[in-house]
Amino acid sequence: MAKQRKNVVTHGLSGKVGDLLIFRRTSTGTVVAKTPVVSDKVSDAQKAHRRKFQRAVIYGQAALVDLALREGYEAAAQRKKRRPFNVAVADFLHAPDIETIDVSGYHGQPGDVIRIEATDDFMVKEVWMVISDHEGNVVEEGNAQPGTLNYEWTYTSTADNPNPTGDRIEVYASDIPGNSSKAEETI
Repeated sequence: MAKQRKNVVTHGLSGKVGDLLIFRRTSTGTVVAKTPVVSDKVSDAQKAHRRKFQRAVIYGQAALVDLALREGYEAAAQRKKRRPFNVAVADFLHAPDIETIDVSGYHGQPGDVIRIEATDDFMVKEVWMVISDHEGNVVEEGNAQPGTLNYEWTYTSTADNPNPTGDRIEVYASDIPGNSSKAEETI
């Protein structure tokens, strides 16, 4: 792709020339590019991506109608120097990330704390924990509580678990559009 600035021949030119070139005006000048090849064949993966993006656009439009969501997306948009609609669409397209599960404070006693770090491009709405013993039986489950920083979550144990060695901790994080992620840690 070639870019021309203040060229007498191409200045202000835009549009398609035959099937070879496309001229497009931008804030920095006229851009000349090869005409793209468009295929009539669409793969299943492309169809799935288009459907997901279509749902993201619908979510973005609906989110801006909801006043509480709109305020949140507008605040995030100002920080990111983007439009609220674009922030909402991106939020729909990206699930939260569970970055850390810290089980060092869990010893199988009520009141023990498990710390989780979960992030999202907009906001993590909920973090849910399941603790299962080495045979797969659920020992306890429940919501983790948000910490002072928006990526910190803590789960306080309520059940007595005399032998937590080999137990599995499953963490689920979800965001406002309903995307969810799962991570596991073995004690």
